[in-house]
Amino acid sequence: MSQFRIRKVAVLGAGVMGAQIAAHLINARVPVVLFDLSAKEGGKNAIAEKAIDALAKLSPAPLGNRDEAALIEPDNYDDLATLKECDLVIEAIAERMDWKHGLYAKIGPALAPHAILATNTSGLSISKLADGLDPSLLLRFCGVHFFNPPRYMHLVELIPLAGTQPELLDTLETFLTSTLGKCVVRAKDTPNFIANRVGTFSMLAVLAEAQKYGLSFDLVDDLTGSRLGRAKSATFLTADVVGLDTLAHVIKTMQDNLQADPFFGVYPRPSALAGLLAAGALGQKTGAGFYKKQGKDILVLDAKTRQYGPSGAKADEIVGSIRRRSSCGPSFRDVCHYIAVHLGEIAESARELDFALRWGFGWEQGAV
Repeated sequence: MSQFRIRKVAVLGAGVMGAQIAAHLINARVPVVLFDLSAKEGGKNAIAEKAIDALAKLSPAPLGNRDEAALIEPDNYDDLATLKECDLVIEAIAERMDWKHGLYAKIGPALAPHAILATNTSGLSISKLADGLDPSLLLRFCGVHFFNPPRYMHLVELIPLAGTQPELLDTLETFLTSTLGKCVVRAKDTPNFIANRVGTFSMLAVLAEAQKYGLSFDLVDDLTGSRLGRAKSATFLTADVVGLDTLAHVIKTMQDNLQADPFFGVYPRPSALAGLLAAGALGQKTGAGFYKKQGKDILVLDAKTRQYGPSGAKADEIVGSIRRRSSCGPSFRDVCHYIAVHLGEIAESARELDFALRWGFGWEQGAV
């Protein structure tokens, strides 16, 4: 195992996340094969080919050189011969456990005997995903959670099974850090792992405060972004970038698996989010979410009227001054309380949790 190197990678699933992971592998000069379903029309690889062609149109650009999209090799699940050539297989299909199990059963016999199988999931149980795997594959199975967009977000969470080979994890972590330039945190196999668990709670707590005081989404973003030492995208613009469907899935994971949590009352899906999902407004990927770009203008959703209007609301300067001098306030209070209760459950130490929030959500000072 000490001589094992990752020379070629397969990515299973040519959706937004899978295609962009493949793109970043090409940025790092790692040969990659992108798989998806066999197309019913056109060539069998048409679905993967369409996803590869779309990479050149995305913003921010997932490729350092858009012409290098042609270096991604398209393939389909009816032709798995190239899997034997791959040292690492990253499954990145939709967050459906039954679909993932079905895919594992299909590809298992085609994997190289030394290959790592890693599932890119935002919070599904790694141990439940491993149910039914061949015992030899259990030793080579783990979770590897890239953050979106994978070219730009530093964090990758690495989530092992109890029986995952330690040498394999070390090899994979070295590849992620040295070859792909990522910052790796090892997480426990708990719902939504570390960053999404705390970050999503923070978003829900902020939204609850916004609804309580009738604050607009753009005003809340002004209060919870740079003023708090967090990413400029703050709360709701971050949700749009991540994808509101992804956010909804992460919230559902918490609803389904954390019913005994004393903070369970914060987890219900917010009505504003439910309305956007029903309208097919999933954030930046669909052109509209909490915000909407119209020509050169950025509009913001009005939670009461459900209509878009001008954005750019700013808090009074006195509020900004108070925020700059103090870390106090409902947002920090609620998150710190949450972490105090759950730290030992979700992370090995405060250090891992702090790095996860810095690298995954752009919080300058972490949270602890």
